Amino acid sequence: MDAERLRPLLEGERPYASIYFEDSHDTEDAAAQLELRWRGLHHELTEQGADTAVIDEIRRAVAELPAPVGQSGRAVIADATGVLLNEHLIRPTPTVVRVSPLPYLVPMVEHGYDSPAYLLVEADHRGAELTVYRHGRVHAETVEGAGYPVHKAAGAENAGYKDPQPRSEEAARKNIRTIAVRVTELIDDQTTGPVFVVGEVQARHDLTAELPDRVADRVVALTVGARDSGYDPDEIRDRIDAELLTRRLAHIDAATRRFSAEVDRPSAVAVEGLGPVCSALNHGAVETLIVGEIGAATVVTDAGFTVVAAGPDALSEYGAEPAHTVRADEALPTGAVAVDAAVVRTDERISPADGVAALLRYPVASGPDAP
Repeated sequence: MDAERLRPLLEGERPYASIYFEDSHDTEDAAAQLELRWRGLHHELTEQGADTAVIDEIRRAVAELPAPVGQSGRAVIADATGVLLNEHLIRPTPTVVRVSPLPYLVPMVEHGYDSPAYLLVEADHRGAELTVYRHGRVHAETVEGAGYPVHKAAGAENAGYKDPQPRSEEAARKNIRTIAVRVTELIDDQTTGPVFVVGEVQARHDLTAELPDRVADRVVALTVGARDSGYDPDEIRDRIDAELLTRRLAHIDAATRRFSAEVDRPSAVAVEGLGPVCSALNHGAVETLIVGEIGAATVVTDAGFTVVAAGPDALSEYGAEPAHTVRADEALPTGAVAVDAAVVRTDERISPADGVAALLRYPVASGPDAP
């Protein structure tokens, strides 16, 4: 999962409450089941010392989010001031309740909807509807081309009329260029990811050809209708979700394959184990954190949670005073997000030492945490 998606969670006021639970609505008594689950969540939050006002905010968030369709999970993360995240998950997840100095992100990484920024273009030769989706925020606008007409008028072949075809074709090209300019501006200004293009075949082809290579390379054509005849929004959403999921799985597969290829090489751009990963995080060298089965392992941090090490002696060698002992499955993902690293949850394909590994931007010298 991209660091930008999770970074706002690090700006909260401690302590954090991280809650994950099943939120399926596929039975007639789903609402009653949710109420029963909430009672258990409320008990756990109280037992772990969550503030009453925060529990009330979480209760409202649980109740107010529209019910999903079918099986689903839920993630709620709150800080001392209120709810920071309240989202459905791809699939049901075991109940987890934690009140701690750091947010617990691993289930969100594993089961959350990884929704990177992307641009949806619904285009024809007259104009386009442009919608930027960026981490839960939506910006929509309409581009109307000034070229007219874009279709040859009926009866224009009659004697005495000039052939209108060249004029209509030029009008269509002018409108496509206008769309391409605005699409490029949005990509450059808002650094979106893929560009999903909907429309009839020729319009999609002409628009893609008009875009600069750096934008055209991002285009994913969706064959789901035409602008003038309308679209099925659910079908568009399903196609986009499928493409984003494919990219997510490909990213995880690429990370595991790269780790397997690099971990034993002298170049040391892949490391595994608590100590080496902590060292790489402290150097800001982590590009992708790979989280496996860390279990209940702990690490030590300084007072500001900015330096992390496998033990107090190693932390002291970084010039930091040991102040907190925290769970590694909380400290390492939040540390990765803090240095703009991606976080992926691995499966049985690899089993890194201590359940954690990292791909690095550059090699780092052996630090106090080196084995």
